[in-house]
Amino acid sequence: MVQIRYDELRSTFERILATRGMAAGRAHACATLFADTTRDGVVTHGVNRFPVFVSQIDLGDVLVDATPVLVNAMGAFEQWDGRFGPGNLNAVQAMDRAIELARRNGIGCVALKETNHWMRGGTYGLQAAAANCIGICWTNALGAMPAWGGRDGRLGTNPFVMAMPGEPPVLVDMSMSQFSYGKLEAYRLKGEPLPVPGGYDREGRLTDVPAEIEASRRVLPIGFWKGAALSTVLDMIAAVLSGGNSVADITTRFPRETAVSQVFIAFSMDRIGQDGTWADTVERIKDFIRHSEPDEAGHQARLPGENSAAVRATNDRDGIAIDDGIWARVMSL
Repeated sequence: MVQIRYDELRSTFERILATRGMAAGRAHACATLFADTTRDGVVTHGVNRFPVFVSQIDLGDVLVDATPVLVNAMGAFEQWDGRFGPGNLNAVQAMDRAIELARRNGIGCVALKETNHWMRGGTYGLQAAAANCIGICWTNALGAMPAWGGRDGRLGTNPFVMAMPGEPPVLVDMSMSQFSYGKLEAYRLKGEPLPVPGGYDREGRLTDVPAEIEASRRVLPIGFWKGAALSTVLDMIAAVLSGGNSVADITTRFPRETAVSQVFIAFSMDRIGQDGTWADTVERIKDFIRHSEPDEAGHQARLPGENSAAVRATNDRDGIAIDDGIWARVMSL
């Protein structure tokens, strides 16, 4: 592992994006999103994903200066075309627009088609929470997970995000697979098994060995058949609301993952919860969970996303630990 300071990480990303023709302001914003994700400890969708993102620019899947355009407006709901722009920049714009609609109507929903991988989905939930909104968003993806009872990749891992404003905000950011492919890579690079079985080997046996799951391409859905069902309906809703591609379209029409469909929803607590009692409700729920009896190993119950601030502070103080092979790939760009 190598220790990289946050400012060095961001400036490196920014320089590389500039060499690919991305305008200065957009390169800075895109690099900041990648660096922030890495600093928060989500290296799988930050620095580890960055070389893949640059390769997609080089291959023409990601158009660096393309920005979303409005296709259809229906009050609190709008459809937008991402025009194959950078997925994280498109997602920030889409959630910004959902927040604007929510401040006007109480709720805002933006469905986005023809966009690219959004990197860390939790970014956009936190974006909503920072604007005092409940945030919900999800994306479909390339078919890389078997349907329940199948062997080949017919479902997307289709990450799903929910965020509740507060101090700190509560954040759920989860793939429909027990482990994302990025997380499998992270465990493999560390030479560690998964904490629980995460998929099947080539013989159809459940395994906790990341490399065996990557080889079989048979990741395990969360909750077994329940995760497969949720992945299916998230894909259907995203494709129908956006008028864009389904997992089937993405998997069969494109050589790589691109042109995905996404949904961004915001509920404005400034409009819905003007008396402020909602915040008391949230705090009571947090306190009830935090006072759980510790498990047999002495662990304390914690809330989703609660550890992010501590990870961020540690990485600001000590630098960010990055796999040296990944960092070498970044520097080669």
